[in-house]
Amino acid sequence: MLPTEFKGFILTRRWRDVAAGTEIEYWLATDAGPRKVVLSSRTSVAFVDAKHRKSVEAQLAAMPGMELRELPLKTFQQAPVVGVYAKHFRQLGQLARALRDQGVALLEADVRPHDRFLMERFITAGVLVEGGRTDRFSIVDCKLKPAPDFRPVLQVVSLDIETSQDEELYSIALDGTGERVVFMLGEPPPEPGEPLGFSLIHCPTRKAMLEQLNDWFERNDPDVIIGWNVIQFDLRVLQKAADSCGAQLLLGRERRPIDWRTHPGKQGYLFAATPGRVVIDGIDALKAASRSFPSFSLEAVSQELLGEGKAIGDEYDKMAEIERRYQEDKPALALYNIRDCELVLRIFDKAKLLQFMIERAHTSGLQLDHLGGSIAAFSHHYLPRMHRLGYVAPNVGEIPSKAFPGGYVMDSKPGFYDSVVVLDYKSLYPSIIRTFLVDPVGFVEGSNASDSAMVVKGPGGTAFSRQKHCLPEIVTTLWRARDEAKRVRNESLSQALKLLMNSFAGVLGAADCRFFNPEVVSAITLRGHEMMKLTRTFVESRGYEAIYGDTDSIFIWLKRTLSNEEAHAIAASLVNDINDWWTRVLREDHGLANFLEIEFDTHYKKFFMPTIRGSDVGSKKRYAGLSVDAAGKEEMIYRGLEMARSDWTPLARQFQEGLLSRIFQGEPYKEFVTDYAQSTLAGRKDDLLIYRKRLRHRLDAYQVNVPPQVRAARIADEYNGRVNRPRQYQRGGWIRYVMTLNGPEPLETRHSRIDYEHYLTKQIQPIADAILQPMGENFMTLTSAQQALF
Repeated sequence: MLPTEFKGFILTRRWRDVAAGTEIEYWLATDAGPRKVVLSSRTSVAFVDAKHRKSVEAQLAAMPGMELRELPLKTFQQAPVVGVYAKHFRQLGQLARALRDQGVALLEADVRPHDRFLMERFITAGVLVEGGRTDRFSIVDCKLKPAPDFRPVLQVVSLDIETSQDEELYSIALDGTGERVVFMLGEPPPEPGEPLGFSLIHCPTRKAMLEQLNDWFERNDPDVIIGWNVIQFDLRVLQKAADSCGAQLLLGRERRPIDWRTHPGKQGYLFAATPGRVVIDGIDALKAASRSFPSFSLEAVSQELLGEGKAIGDEYDKMAEIERRYQEDKPALALYNIRDCELVLRIFDKAKLLQFMIERAHTSGLQLDHLGGSIAAFSHHYLPRMHRLGYVAPNVGEIPSKAFPGGYVMDSKPGFYDSVVVLDYKSLYPSIIRTFLVDPVGFVEGSNASDSAMVVKGPGGTAFSRQKHCLPEIVTTLWRARDEAKRVRNESLSQALKLLMNSFAGVLGAADCRFFNPEVVSAITLRGHEMMKLTRTFVESRGYEAIYGDTDSIFIWLKRTLSNEEAHAIAASLVNDINDWWTRVLREDHGLANFLEIEFDTHYKKFFMPTIRGSDVGSKKRYAGLSVDAAGKEEMIYRGLEMARSDWTPLARQFQEGLLSRIFQGEPYKEFVTDYAQSTLAGRKDDLLIYRKRLRHRLDAYQVNVPPQVRAARIADEYNGRVNRPRQYQRGGWIRYVMTLNGPEPLETRHSRIDYEHYLTKQIQPIADAILQPMGENFMTLTSAQQALF
């Protein structure tokens, strides 16, 4: 007997129309194991302008199980609406299409039943289950309430496969929850080998492998499947193998198949909805957590995060070695296969990815594996609150797409500086929303207000209600939750809340969001412009100089060389004074509470702002500095410069770092420039000359403009074809090449001499001149005296 009350974490959700109505299914992770919740005979709802009632009634005559009801709700245009209630959710889609042909909009008809059920009850991921009747491990027609404090212990399995070059399945490895195992195609050896630390099960056919895999999932029953490119490659290949051999791939709970769907905006990109289990790709999870790497290959990320990897060699060596092991040493292939699973598990643990994904689900209201989804998360929070204020949401596209101002970027003042401090507005756009009451419903109410005292005037003639709004309260709730998360050092929750809050302004500016409104988002961005300009005026009234600013940060030159303690003290004083000034101005001039807060970010003992290449104008989003923290620890910081960009060679990055660090530290630098150029010409830096660039399109898509990396890739694949190796670059990818006297040549087949003049003039000289120009020097002047260079 199941308990009548327990807490759970929503793993998966789905709806389906059955004879009795719309049925909603949630799979939960609970302290007692997985549980399925089924809500039967759910009614779906949409809304329509009351003036179109007769048109709707005419359509409903042919649609049994639907009815209209009077509701105390209205559109953003202040028109009363009626509710359209349907026995089956698909009926709303049919009605929406029929009414669209008549120019009538059915509002909120696209909100799926399982999402609406949760959002209207303010449930995100944790639920309290009450009552209902039990059917084995299912709970039917129970009550669900929010349980935001529940954190599950999820059972995780890491899955990886090995294949031939042509994606013929060789082996499947599973590690984590349950039995560590590799299923291997082929007959077992006549004699047992050495113990491997996991089970190696030989299968005579691919169909037998897949049946073993299905049985493993039913027997071990994990909540989460993780891997590296696990959906687009591993699961896709497994499904292809199942289809080709007449087997079924039944990885879902209750031995259910994967529900494959394609991404509407990304050709070839697949979703793998797996009933009762969540599939999380490690690459996508790292990106969702705002983690960045020069390469997201498993080898590269493993080396950076764990300090170790598993590479056999280059791509050709790898495939050849996998083939050799499959043919001659299957235990060695099994070890290689399960090593991938182990590395993925360790990366998830090291980066705390699963904790982050759990907290993200709790904050956003989205399913654990719903990556991206800022618009959906905004709607999850906003719709129920908007309904309680008497409004229904518009449809996507109601307001035509239109450009609006972005973040404020101040003109920079290029050069070298001593003692620069950076102050940063904490969560600028969320704080503007909270302080100035920026909100879609508030904008509608403010635009229709008759009493100017009841509105907050915003940029561009906008006005927002002081009393009726949703978004400021949502931001306030999330803000306080983040402060608490930081207090208890829950970094995953703090990061998830920060990302969600910071996404709101972008959502309001997204044309595919139902709340898109250029006037509303401009009220946020233009207020940011105003704040940065006022902050600059305040700083300069104190005798300092603002040399750069970007969206929420202002770079302040203190006008003289100061000790680290003096610079930090001045920064702290400016922070206090600016925050006090905002509090006073907002209260006295606007009658508003102040939630704007500027903070100290960085002290640069030395700072460099370059010009735009080939001009005297200061660049933007590009600088370098020697930062010093309160304890005196120094660190070189690079933003937007060649040092921080992967499309420049290591030669350029190493040169820039060496030159700037010498100048910042007051060390001799002229000899460094000439020696570096001499060493390059002499071939002593050949290992730093490699370009590594990405081919973003198919190789045959480059017709008019053919950049060097494409030329190198074509040479490489022509060579691969001649020596009967697989072509590597036809569908894009990463290419490594060098510039020779005959142009770009790939590392796979380089024959020509290096074009050292190219590296001097295209890689070293531009960097040198950008740094040396403010000092009255240039690369040619320093190197021309060294006749041996030329």
